[in-house]
Formats: sequence, structure tokens, C-alpha cells
Amino acid sequence: MPDDTLFAQVMDPANRANPYPLYARLRETPVSRQRDGTYVVSRHAAIRSLLFDPRLSSEDIPPSRRPNTGNPFRDWVLNRIKDRISNAHRPLIFRDAPAHDALRHLVMNQFTVERVRASHRRIETVVDALIERCRGRDRVCLVNDLSYPLPVAVICELLGVPETDEPQFQAWATQLSTALEPDARRDEATRRANAANFDAISAYMRSLIREKRRRPADDMLSGLANHADPATERMGLYDLIATAVLLLVAGHETTVNLITNGMLTLLRHPDELERLRADPERAPRLIEELLRYEPPVHFRTRKATGDIEIAGETIPKGSAVVLALAAGSRDPERFRDPDRFDPDREDNQHFGFGGGLHYCVGAPLARIEVEIALVSLCRRLIGPRLAEDPPPYRPGAALRGPAGLEIRIDGIA
Repeated sequence: MPDDTLFAQVMDPANRANPYPLYARLRETPVSRQRDGTYVVSRHAAIRSLLFDPRLSSEDIPPSRRPNTGNPFRDWVLNRIKDRISNAHRPLIFRDAPAHDALRHLVMNQFTVERVRASHRRIETVVDALIERCRGRDRVCLVNDLSYPLPVAVICELLGVPETDEPQFQAWATQLSTALEPDARRDEATRRANAANFDAISAYMRSLIREKRRRPADDMLSGLANHADPATERMGLYDLIATAVLLLVAGHETTVNLITNGMLTLLRHPDELERLRADPERAPRLIEELLRYEPPVHFRTRKATGDIEIAGETIPKGSAVVLALAAGSRDPERFRDPDRFDPDREDNQHFGFGGGLHYCVGAPLARIEVEIALVSLCRRLIGPRLAEDPPPYRPGAALRGPAGLEIRIDGIA
């Protein structure tokens, strides 16, 4: 009989440093019913099929329910109104078609190829400045010194968030990213913290949107707030707030993990680090392999809106479903020698940025940021080596990455 506790073990922080043996055991039963009734899908072919299945809904997070404060007016009037607004205007990653498609279309009108390419020089400048700050030290913490500040600076500039306001987003984003964690959704303390953080960041965004409508600039939030195309409807205020929050949080949380996981992998494979240093043109292929081998997002949750027959199993209507993307990206039926890091791998159809209708909006930007960051680190850090392996990991299993990555160096080139 298959082990119906395997996904609970994946969620256990004790297995955060290396969940891949658990994924291998999950793949023995491609669609596995866990003890809590959740169905975990772990094979590449089955995941790919379900990513395009309209019977699998992304609207799976519990209804918003703000905690009682003891103030009757706030509890019975204001908070109930806020809950109704939150439930009706979820971020687009928690929406199905047609609402998801309409919101995504408006976002993509602003997240243009030209705008992303134009950020290339700015990213190089930020990376060089962050590395230069490490001069004179024999040790750097990659997360604090580069992986976190770089994507925050980039997404804030793209959105039009003032640079002086960037520091306050770290706590908000770290807390709100727990919305992807199934166990955190059921934890009352986490739900309270998420509600408070969402209210705080929403109030900030409401004020910033008001300013963008008064004085538009050449940024994404100005473009969304002042959308004037008669062929498409403009986002309402609450959808605009939710979208801005999503872009800010998702726009850097995954990139933090990808940069950190990438450098950790290169330090564990020093031959590949040297090859990248000597030939930066290898970077795009290397990044695609990183997205397969050590992805920033390990799974996404869904809900079945109808009975689904897949891989010899029936997922009943109403069931919670986990698409174990990282397990699928190491499926030996799809990838030869899947546990080997091989940047020269051909036909690398990984799930590093998800897939289907919810394929990551910011994937092109993330690829540019990670390429510039890793190439610069490999070329400028002298004698880099891990101070601790494995490093400490962040609590989340869905958004998986080191909490810190201490690297010893002999200097900065």
C-alpha cells in the first residue's frame, strides 16, 4: 500500500533541505490519496494534463475571515465588508477563467517585452552595487546581500513604488507568501497575521494608486490605474489593489529563491561554476536546468470541481489537489538521469514556472535577473565556497529556498 503520510513529510521542516527522496517515493503512486484526503499528483505527464484541465480550480484558498477585535462595529460591519471584498477580489493566481484571463490580459499589457528588456541595464547596475558593498569582507550572506534586495528593487521600480518605501515590503511579503502553504492556511494565528498584513499593504497600495491617477508616471501601476483602452474594461479599484499586491509579492519572492538555489547549486558543482565564469553565454541553458533541478516553487494547490480520472485514479469532486511540480520535474519517465544537474540537457520541459493558464507572468523578468546575478557572482567573487551545507531553510515547503546562504570568499574582483 502507498504511504499516505508522504506529503505530510514533505511539509515537515526537517525535510526541507532535501525533499527529493520523498518525491521519488510519491512518484511510485502517480496520484496518491493522503491521510487528510488530499490527492497529490507527482508524475510529469499527469501534472501536465491537469494544468490544462478546467475541472481543476485555482479558487481553493479558504474564505477570508478577519478575527474578532471586541469592537462590535468593527467586527460586525467593517470586517465583514472587508471579508466580502477580499473574497470577491482575490489575486489572479487564485482566480479561474474568465476573471483570471481578463485580469491577466490587463497585466500583460503592462508587463511588456520592451519594459522587461529595458530593465536590463538597471539590473546590472543594482547587482554591481550590491556586490561592491561586500568589498573588504571575507564572507557574504547571499540572501541578505543580494538575493533579496535585487528583486525587491527591480519590481518596486517597475511598479513605481518609491525606493524609500522598499524596506517595509519585506515583512509584508514574507508573511503573505504563506498563502501558498496548505498547513499555514489552516493555522488561525497565520490567518490573523495574513489579514493584518494584507490590510496594511492594501492601504498603502490604495494611497499609491490614488497618487498614480493624479500624477501618472512611466510605470506599470500608472498604466494599470489609468488604463484607457475602450476595447477592454479597466480594473476596478479592489482588483487593482489585489493585483498590485500580487505583483509585488510574487515579483520577488520566487526570484529570491531562484538566485539563492542557483548559487547553492553552482557551489555544489564547482566545475559548472567555472564553466559559467569562463563562458557566460551558457547562462540561459543553466538557468533552465536550475528551474528543473532546484525550482523556487515546489507545488501548487487546486480543488477538483468535478470527478477527474487520471493515471488510473479517480479524484472525486470537491477534493483538495496538490500538483507536485518539483516531483514532476525530476520524473525519470520524462527526464534522463533526473537527479543529475546537467545544464546541457535537451528538451527541458520543466515546471519551474508552473504551466497552463497560470504560467508565471514574470518569468521573462526572473530569467534576466537570475542570469545577471549568477554571472556577476561567478565572475566577481574570488574563491567562493559554502560556509555551511546544507544551509538553513525558510519555513515554507511550497516556496522553498534557503533562509540564508553564507559564502566564504577571498575577495571581490
